[in-house]
Amino acid sequence: MDINKEIANVFRNLDLSDVNDGVCDGEHWFGHGREIQVTTPITGQVIASVKTANKDDYDQVIQKAQAAFAQWRLIPAPKRGEIIRQLGVALREKKPALGKLVTLEMGKSIQEGLGEVQEMIDICDYACGQSRMLYGVQTHSERPQHRMYEQWHPLGVVGIISAFNFPVAVWSWNLTLALVCGDVCVWKPASPTPLTAIACQKIFARVLQENHAPAAVSTLVTGKGSEIGDLFNNDKRIGLISYTGSTRLGKHIAQIVSERLGKTILELGGNNAIIITPHADLELAAKNVLFGAVGTAGQRCTTTRRVIIAESVYEKFKELLQNYYTRITIGSPLNENILMGPLVNTAAVDVMMNALRDIKSQGGSIIYGGEKLSGEKYPGGCYVTPAIAEVENHFAIVQEETFAPILYLIKYKGDLGNAIHIQNDVTQGLSSAIFTNDLIEAEQYLSHAGSDCGIANVNLGTSGAEIGLAFGGEKETGGGRESGSDAWKAYMRRQTNTINWSRTTVLAQGIKFD
Repeated sequence: MDINKEIANVFRNLDLSDVNDGVCDGEHWFGHGREIQVTTPITGQVIASVKTANKDDYDQVIQKAQAAFAQWRLIPAPKRGEIIRQLGVALREKKPALGKLVTLEMGKSIQEGLGEVQEMIDICDYACGQSRMLYGVQTHSERPQHRMYEQWHPLGVVGIISAFNFPVAVWSWNLTLALVCGDVCVWKPASPTPLTAIACQKIFARVLQENHAPAAVSTLVTGKGSEIGDLFNNDKRIGLISYTGSTRLGKHIAQIVSERLGKTILELGGNNAIIITPHADLELAAKNVLFGAVGTAGQRCTTTRRVIIAESVYEKFKELLQNYYTRITIGSPLNENILMGPLVNTAAVDVMMNALRDIKSQGGSIIYGGEKLSGEKYPGGCYVTPAIAEVENHFAIVQEETFAPILYLIKYKGDLGNAIHIQNDVTQGLSSAIFTNDLIEAEQYLSHAGSDCGIANVNLGTSGAEIGLAFGGEKETGGGRESGSDAWKAYMRRQTNTINWSRTTVLAQGIKFD
């Protein structure tokens, strides 16, 4: 496969070039900050450069967004939803090229790249329906001839700081719901993946123009997090910051935004575990562990990091899993027969290698994989073999989230309560799963004495959540929720209303004040 030809075709289809402006105020493209180079981890070659924002560029974008909000909030929500539906149609037309660009820019398999674009399409459909269901509630007043209800109003400008591993899906989860709620959005993409953001912004800009909608309801600023990100976080003009990324930076953002009493949606680290009980279907469990551990080369927040296995089935499951690992195909993610592509960059490889050394120094053992791959088949220095390690849960390295394809095997003795304790004994609380055919075990796991994570599955892995219900986690995962269910409420402000139609003043709690 000629990767340069693939790049040229994708760029032509998505209106990209060798040098791209990385700032859009809705109508104009520019970028007066530093110029950054974008490399593909598939080969390590530079595929384009992007002109980033400086402070003046950022201010211009925010001012345009504020002006757009004054208009957008007055458009009826179902009409806003119709525009989002049309965005979904436009994304369907660009799905092959955009999915391939995701793969080129961050390295996930082409199937996963296309799947990420499909997730954008799905959330557009979902948000269109949600635009007719922004419900408040009504209740009865204790005062005669009074009516009480609550309603939801848009917040204003929403800042979206997305992560490299899902360079477009995270934007769409936030953008679609925020826009049907009446907000406007400013997007700061991750520095390694600005091209997908530029492509998406251009696609949506055409949709907005065709509908004669305010152009600046969706804007874009690329730049380093330490520069543009902190402008976002300190800006009182931004009512909500939605951040997806590391727990360390999430704490930094939360502190800054909370000091100005702003709102946040935080989707942070995961240290996700699967429990394998003696009553599990081991074949089913092994297949799910495999995808959960090596999908996106271990670079998902929902990646399976730990497998907590009953002592009675430990050796059998370990042998089965190792056999599956020997079948993993590694190489160019543009090849549909490849299961695992490269890590996002060489720095990520270094993080993985350091973690493997820490595992050994802390008393663990590597029982499979963990090598750097090189040669003509693996150019660019970003390819590795996924690793399996035998460890104990209390190891310092196991308590951390290492964003790489390292899977920890942990043995548990005794009853399910012991396994649940091990699972929950980390600071993160995103996704979790149990494999069992015992109904009582499944119910215990899903009870208030079970998994403490925001996501808990039975006979299904930790990754691959659908959009219909809210996505997010507890503890140091941040507590944020995005996508389905009532996640839309985070993008709005609640207002309680009381109407007196009695023509007299009646106070609550029976207070007399004549």
